[in-house]
Amino acid sequence: MIDATGLAAFFYQVYGRTPRIFYAPGRVNLIGEHTDYNNGFVLPMAINRGTAVGIAPRTDLKLCVMSINLDETIQLDLDDLGMGCSGRWVDYVAGIASALRDRGIRLSGADVALQSDVSLGGGLSSSAALEIALGTALVAVSEGFLDKRSLAFAGQAAEHRHVGIRCGIMDQYASVFARKDHAVLLDCRSLEVKSIPLRLREYCIVICDSRVRHSLASSEYNKRRSDCELGAKLLSGVLPGVRALRDIAKSDLELHQGLLPSHVLRRCRHVVEENARTLKAAEALSSGDISTMGRLMCDSHASLRDDYQVSCRELDILVDSAMAQPGVLGARMTGGGFGGCTVNLVAGNKLEAFSENVTRAYLKQIQINPEIFVAEASDGAREIPFSGPPFGDRS
Repeated sequence: MIDATGLAAFFYQVYGRTPRIFYAPGRVNLIGEHTDYNNGFVLPMAINRGTAVGIAPRTDLKLCVMSINLDETIQLDLDDLGMGCSGRWVDYVAGIASALRDRGIRLSGADVALQSDVSLGGGLSSSAALEIALGTALVAVSEGFLDKRSLAFAGQAAEHRHVGIRCGIMDQYASVFARKDHAVLLDCRSLEVKSIPLRLREYCIVICDSRVRHSLASSEYNKRRSDCELGAKLLSGVLPGVRALRDIAKSDLELHQGLLPSHVLRRCRHVVEENARTLKAAEALSSGDISTMGRLMCDSHASLRDDYQVSCRELDILVDSAMAQPGVLGARMTGGGFGGCTVNLVAGNKLEAFSENVTRAYLKQIQINPEIFVAEASDGAREIPFSGPPFGDRS
């Protein structure tokens, strides 16, 4: 996790003032991929990587924001946040500020420093971590109040309006509502949240970052969403009460599959079956049935690869290499797809061999060193106290 004291010291060097530090985690989705925008079920957990925000209020309506990772600084006027969709990180900053104002928060200007240890575009929700961390910080220094659910929806609105990604609510909900040592079972229709204890026994959640980001990810994501909406619309003509793929049983999909174009049928089949897998996975984790959890992860990856068609060669190699290792019960791609990360269920006493062997196999075939690390389930967005000298304010 990011060193809050170090971030505070850096902030003082740049702005000459003592900041407050806020933090929001990234997440890994254990199972339930591309079900969120279909009103289905997802099972993410927050990870021990995320985005930290150092912030101090200004007396004007300017946002001066420095990205430590990118070594870039931007300045925005809160009265003129623009329309977004520039393709740069400023869209997330302007987007969350705009969404907060739409929800009645009277934002003050602020000096801000951002620091993240979540890889960009890796499917670990670096964008939601930024939105939720910055949103939490802006509300706090503006002396406003926003409940957790509204904060999550503000983050989603930032993506929809300013970034141009029609994401579901999973990433923001995970970053807000997560609890240490638990996964989050989210019903994306009712927005009911259940904390699922991670009874992993001697197993660990391991993330393998392919370090590959294919440029078609965003456009294909929106196409998949449109395919699902078309499938639900066509099936609603013969299945009363269908509002989304969440409402369709596997037996009904099989009975009426002739109504659907072949590619739409595959998309629908993935979502319908993935919803069922997600509920079974929550039960398996709660009861400590790790073998079943592993099998469900593998089934999920096959469905994402063959029916939803959002995997890629690099992710498939990581999954196949992982499943060839001793002590591995399950592996799947996680996130939107077309690059990014896999999530794996690995015995703790096999971690070193797992990392070495998967790295070797991936390097041989792709000529890239993957990043492999153990993910710990962490708490959601919060303010972080820091120790050290009282920096004060420079006159």
